[in-house]
Amino acid sequence: MKEKLIKLLDNSYAPYSDMHFACIVETKDGEFYEGVNVENASYGGTICAERNAINNAISNGAKDFKALYLMTSSDNICYPCNICKQTFLEFFDEDVVFNIMTKSGKMEVMTFQKLMTTIFTKAD
Repeated sequence: MKEKLIKLLDNSYAPYSDMHFACIVETKDGEFYEGVNVENASYGGTICAERNAINNAISNGAKDFKALYLMTSSDNICYPCNICKQTFLEFFDEDVVFNIMTKSGKMEVMTFQKLMTTIFTKAD
């Protein structure tokens, strides 16, 4: 999965922050759907990799999710923003496993409940 995410990072469009994210969501049926962050000069128009992957899955009829894999180009673990967390609440059951990693190899695996206690900070 790590190699797929590294390759997917190249598709990220982040000319303003230079923070590249790639995400793959896995369904309980074993299907995988990809997404990257796409920035916009009007920051409100930016969409995160997590929501792009989920929107891709929903657009293709997927409904039951098993796991989310998120990678950042940063050397630090970056947790999903609150807009993404709200999207998780909309579409994910509490048994979804979150695998959050950096391109350099740091990784955290956490439950849905644990993820909801994390924050996206200025340092991110």
